[in-house]
Amino acid sequence: MTRIGIAGIAIESSTFSPHRTTVDDFRVTRGDDLLARYSFLDFPDVEWVPLLHAVSLPGGAVTEETYAALSEEIYARLREAGPLDGLFFDIHGAMSVLGRVDVEADLIEGIRAVIGPDVLVSASMDLHGNVSWRLARALDLITCYRKAPHTDAWDTRERAVRNLVKRLRDGGKPLKAWVQVPVLLPGEKTSTRIEPARSVYALVDEVEALPGVLDAAIWVGYAWADEPRCQAAVVVTGDDLDVITAQAHRLARAYWDARRDFAFVAPTGSLASCVAQALASPARPFFISDSGDNPTAGGAGDTSWTLRELLGMPEVLQHTTIYAQIVDPAATAAAVRAGIGQKVEVSVGGHVDSGPCGPVPLNAVVEAVDSDDPVAGTAVVLAVGGLKVIVTERRKPYHLESDFLALGLSPRTADLVIVKIGYLEPELYEMAADWLLALTPGGVDQDLPRLGHRGIVRPMFPFDPDMPDPDLTPVSTW
Repeated sequence: MTRIGIAGIAIESSTFSPHRTTVDDFRVTRGDDLLARYSFLDFPDVEWVPLLHAVSLPGGAVTEETYAALSEEIYARLREAGPLDGLFFDIHGAMSVLGRVDVEADLIEGIRAVIGPDVLVSASMDLHGNVSWRLARALDLITCYRKAPHTDAWDTRERAVRNLVKRLRDGGKPLKAWVQVPVLLPGEKTSTRIEPARSVYALVDEVEALPGVLDAAIWVGYAWADEPRCQAAVVVTGDDLDVITAQAHRLARAYWDARRDFAFVAPTGSLASCVAQALASPARPFFISDSGDNPTAGGAGDTSWTLRELLGMPEVLQHTTIYAQIVDPAATAAAVRAGIGQKVEVSVGGHVDSGPCGPVPLNAVVEAVDSDDPVAGTAVVLAVGGLKVIVTERRKPYHLESDFLALGLSPRTADLVIVKIGYLEPELYEMAADWLLALTPGGVDQDLPRLGHRGIVRPMFPFDPDMPDPDLTPVSTW
């Protein structure tokens, strides 16, 4: 019986966000609950050993105390588990911890200290993760998503597990070819819905199909952390050293050559210009991305700048406008106390991320209360004229139509739907009659030079647009 452990800590952390992620932000699963997370573990003659998996909505950097608690429990459970043949390492790849600069490498090296060098480890990652030399060296198999938005997230995890079981049965440790590409772009410029990412990522399937190749992957990297590992990367694994080395170089070169062609996935502009275009358009519903405080990229979720601007636009208040959302536990509680149909005076947002704007005074009518949202805790709708503002107890992304319907809101019949998001997730994308991406301030500002990176390796595109071509020779002998 082959014994395979399962462990991981998964979060995307913006070092530019003042939010701090603690244990309370993570959903931690162990035992049977962890096994139930995966529907594809039905391999004969495999004993799955659930250790610990922790996943959190993206946010600010993780506190050291939180990381220590989670990682030490993984190490302790590994020591108790007994000998393993393999480990499925289910991570995101863009976790930042206060005081550390390459925490996923720290985590796998800590795991290696317990399980030793011979246990086969297979990692599944988000394509917005970072792959340093230390991380690549400590893993045996590594793969990542091939689509953004990430409609293939669970396919990727299944591929990582399938490759692990296959190599444990008949292949042993594969060879690897790794290379970083000095390009750092936000996900909103690298969506595989459009060119050039669509064609660049199509090459991954071509490479994977070649004889001598087991898997191929391209990481965009994570743009809102300021660490040396933050840049694009390529890893190709297989059994033919010449082939995987050549193909890793091919993929890296394709990404580098396309660097100037990457553009935002939607037309962009200031919030004011996006609102003006939306109101002038007959398209309904018209979606606008409030991109600078996107909670699924690491934004604090309480940046109040956009809310302040919307309240100062009379034309917005005269149309049916949904704004999703802003987190403020105190304002949410005040609305619940007041009750549906009652007026409430609150100061909303700007308590965590006060840089762009402090708390915004809001005189509104409480239109809806949902006290049992599994993510938001309590969510309320505060109405000012036609503007319906969703305020939540906890950070929550609004990606599904059901998120709005639970509060009695109908995004399909609204004039404007303004969402803290980057590229629209699939349901919203299909719903939108038209869409603009507003370049708003916050911890995941799309204007990367405006954020002030200091820890990344330079030169780096687009920070150094005229930099010379880099050496993209893969490391493939370790």
